[in-house]
Amino acid sequence: MIAFAVLFILVYIAGSINFAILVLKVIGEADPRTRFSGNAGTTNVYRQAGPAWAAVVLLLDLGRALAAAAMAVNFLPVTAVPWIGFSLVVGNRFPCFHQFRGGKGVAGFLGFTIMLSPVAAAVSALIWVAVYRMVRIPFIASFFMISTLAIGTMIAYSFEAVAATGTIATALLIVFNHRQNMAELLAGRRKNHENQ
Repeated sequence: MIAFAVLFILVYIAGSINFAILVLKVIGEADPRTRFSGNAGTTNVYRQAGPAWAAVVLLLDLGRALAAAAMAVNFLPVTAVPWIGFSLVVGNRFPCFHQFRGGKGVAGFLGFTIMLSPVAAAVSALIWVAVYRMVRIPFIASFFMISTLAIGTMIAYSFEAVAATGTIATALLIVFNHRQNMAELLAGRRKNHENQ
């Protein structure tokens, strides 16, 4: 229990370091929370600084998530591991170093799952690309990705209750983090319907 509590807190703190905000600051760009969707994540870095810097942020997010997963796998009972992924996403979304306004946690969940279920991680990335090409809405593609990641993780843990609960909590938190995107999409559709 002590090891879990210590790692949960450490991973939250690590997740609170937002690479999107820091990288854009280093290269002289505006805080991503003030532009476009207002999200401090890879997509806004892509919009502001282009694909190369977005790739840098994505790799940093994935690397941190892999490190967190590796520590969890090595130091905790297997059933507790997915809850460390939850801590990572909480840190990314509510970062103590950035006024508790961060990203949405998709890249962190992907990176964390690479360690737990690499097949699910690979399939989820392919699904994201396929869905994005069809709908051209990043967060919709992300919903398909996190669903795949969650299912893959639960399969890897044989649907054990504690592990499955941690996985579901993480996926639901990421969906909750996208509530503004969902509201804006629905509002836009209603407006288009009213104008027809």
